[in-house]
Amino acid sequence: MFGRDSDDNAQRLRFTRRTLLIGAAQAGVFGLVGSRLFRLQVVEGGRYVPLAEENRLNVQIVAPMRGRILDRFGELLATNREGYRVVLVPSLAGNVKEVLALFARLVPMTEEDQERFVQRAWRQPPNVPMVLAGDLTFEQIAEVNLFAPQLPGVRTEIDSRRQYFHGRTVGHVVGYVGVVSRLALDDDPVLRLPGMRTGKSGVELGMENILRGAGGQIKHEVDSRGRIVRDIEQREPVRGSDIVLTIDTKMQARTLARLSREKSAAAVAMDVTTGEVVVMASVPQFDTSEFADPTAGRALRRMQTAQLNPMVNRAIRGAYPPGSTFKMVVALAALEAGVVKPKERIACEGKFELANQVFRCWKRGGHDSSDLHKALRESCDVYFYELARRCGIDAIARMARRLGLGQTFDCGIALQKSGVIPDAEWKQRRFGKGWLGGETILAGIGQGFVLTTPLQLAVMMARLATGNAVTPTLVRPAPGEQFPVPPALGIRPEGLDAIRRGLFAVVNEEGGTGHAARLNEGTARLAGKTGTSQVSRASSERANSDLRWEERDHALFVAYAPSALPRYAVAVVVEHAGSGGAAAGPVVKELMADLLAQDPTARPAYSGVPGDSTIRADGDRG
Repeated sequence: MFGRDSDDNAQRLRFTRRTLLIGAAQAGVFGLVGSRLFRLQVVEGGRYVPLAEENRLNVQIVAPMRGRILDRFGELLATNREGYRVVLVPSLAGNVKEVLALFARLVPMTEEDQERFVQRAWRQPPNVPMVLAGDLTFEQIAEVNLFAPQLPGVRTEIDSRRQYFHGRTVGHVVGYVGVVSRLALDDDPVLRLPGMRTGKSGVELGMENILRGAGGQIKHEVDSRGRIVRDIEQREPVRGSDIVLTIDTKMQARTLARLSREKSAAAVAMDVTTGEVVVMASVPQFDTSEFADPTAGRALRRMQTAQLNPMVNRAIRGAYPPGSTFKMVVALAALEAGVVKPKERIACEGKFELANQVFRCWKRGGHDSSDLHKALRESCDVYFYELARRCGIDAIARMARRLGLGQTFDCGIALQKSGVIPDAEWKQRRFGKGWLGGETILAGIGQGFVLTTPLQLAVMMARLATGNAVTPTLVRPAPGEQFPVPPALGIRPEGLDAIRRGLFAVVNEEGGTGHAARLNEGTARLAGKTGTSQVSRASSERANSDLRWEERDHALFVAYAPSALPRYAVAVVVEHAGSGGAAAGPVVKELMADLLAQDPTARPAYSGVPGDSTIRADGDRG
């Protein structure tokens, strides 16, 4: 009897120890869990509450409507055309593969495309929409909506596409839009939207941030599986601002009609006081309307591989040796440095010798002796060889930059080339070699390393005509604002006056190389300078007519008018056309006569933007 009691006591004792051990273990576990919960909810609550809130909410970005582009008189150049598209939200679709198979019966889609969308749905966040098809007809959209109950996650949307007008006339200026090619972490979230398009060239790219606008937002509440429960908040997108250009479309069209007689050429015309670019023409041309449909990629590749590449805007991307149009830069540099006087005469026997090198004048028999006036009028190379030798390359480069060469301008258009205005530092940095005296001589007549664009040459002429640091622009100021007043160049007036008299003589005096640009008697006079820039050594040995087209010299002409009270500056480059006076001079004459007769910057420009002119899917303009 006592033995049984002892066994019961021992068993109870063992049970009590086990209970205590288990209880202690449980208390320890609960203590750890409680401690962790306290840390997560109290100590680190400020960190995890926003994360939990983000998991509960999904933010969808809404694309803004792109701003329009108009010419200086309100002619519509670029707007938006409303169409239809279909998107799929993977988180709402369930079985994406089955949904796509059914959708392909309504809108043609290959099995390869279906598989590509399935793979993409696995890779991307589940709430990010995928564009299944765009540019659909109203009938197609109606059919998709009819089968909406059998197509979970599929929705139809109004799609905005760019619509261009006068595409061949202003294509290089306006540019075009395309899909976003690459993204950075700090880019606008709008750019990550499916099918989003941004500017790729011209004003579309140069004014991208203004034209794009600001995206809107829709906040959704989602469940643990990412499915949308309800809409919480919505912020409408802000439409991009409209841009009014300084370009006169009709003047641009007439200029292009004249330039199209050439294989490749460019022209720029600008107001010398405000810097407004009224004409920026380049041939061959391209039509922006070809980039407004789904086949734009193929059209772009076709034109980029076409002969002479019509996609290149030669007015801002064509880098040419300026030839004799650079001689005003050299003359002003020498006058400012005090190494020559306007009346000093320099002998020309048809050649110039330096360090056992011979540099020829274009007139083999020479010009006898010339002062600045005669040297400019007859474009004597030897005179400017000597001026270049006297003042040196660094002084020439400083004056060139002062006159607007060797730089790009914040004028609203993208992808400009800066050209090359060389000096000793530039050559050391570029080639690791010192500057040679013979290179200064070549730069004295705008050859060697010197490269400029037609836009820069037009700016140079505007600055020579006014004595002010005129800056070009292709965008008119907002209503109520004015063009900025350009500061003075700080160049001595007597030097500028001597250059202007010489430029007048080039066109209007006997022996001038630019007589082909002389305006009709009784009209305002034109002042300008011819230029013939050598492309290959062959042109110095044989006549241009005996050479292949691509070996011939470029023809240049720069001018301003009226000479007494300058209004417009013009620069024309005709590629591989030979003599600047013979090939480019008549183009300048026609363009300047047209500018003075029509005087576009004197007429009232478009200043208001009444309403929207979006092109709807039915073809009407709203």
